[in-house]
Amino acid sequence: MLAFTTLTALVAPLDRANVDTDAIIPKQFLKSIHRTGFGPNLFDEWRYLDQGEPGQDCQNRPLNPDFVLNQPRYQGAKILLARRNFGCGSSREHAPWSLVDYGFRALIAPSFADIFYNNCFKNGILPIVLSEQQVDDLFKAVNRLPGYQLTIELATQTIITPDHETLTFNVDAFQKHCLLNGLDDIGLTLEQSQLVKDYEQRRRQQVPWLF
Repeated sequence: MLAFTTLTALVAPLDRANVDTDAIIPKQFLKSIHRTGFGPNLFDEWRYLDQGEPGQDCQNRPLNPDFVLNQPRYQGAKILLARRNFGCGSSREHAPWSLVDYGFRALIAPSFADIFYNNCFKNGILPIVLSEQQVDDLFKAVNRLPGYQLTIELATQTIITPDHETLTFNVDAFQKHCLLNGLDDIGLTLEQSQLVKDYEQRRRQQVPWLF
């Protein structure tokens, strides 16, 4: 998993509340269990004017010119700004997979669905909760200023705006540690690999007939 330390990046504003995981990655794309390849189908029903299907070449599909991610000024954005209750609906881990595969590393919203929020940390995305007023101010700034970027520092739990304003956010200490060090569940287990090997060696000596 990619570690998250400091990110300075363009912000894309998705001005919608209650964005569910089926909107983030529609159900027909859940057949694959690989973590990559979902980026072209992120927000598929909003990005394209036709019906998306697995294995389809998205380069020649008709784009919805009104959708934010199709607008030239937001190309290359790595921070997604959204409204409350982002990631609600089913608990599909494909949702954060598709966001990462597209290129997003941080999400900012007034609230997130619990399961989606935790899945983000396990997949290298930093979900940041700010107040409704702070998020609203950021939407206004992003819409007003093309090329609007934020700098996010996880170690200090701060966001720095182009006007040098500093916003602070809270994050669980354990989730912060994992994201700073690029540790998903497998990575955490591998940190204890020597303990596992020692245990297996003791078991081999204690009950050799099992081996």
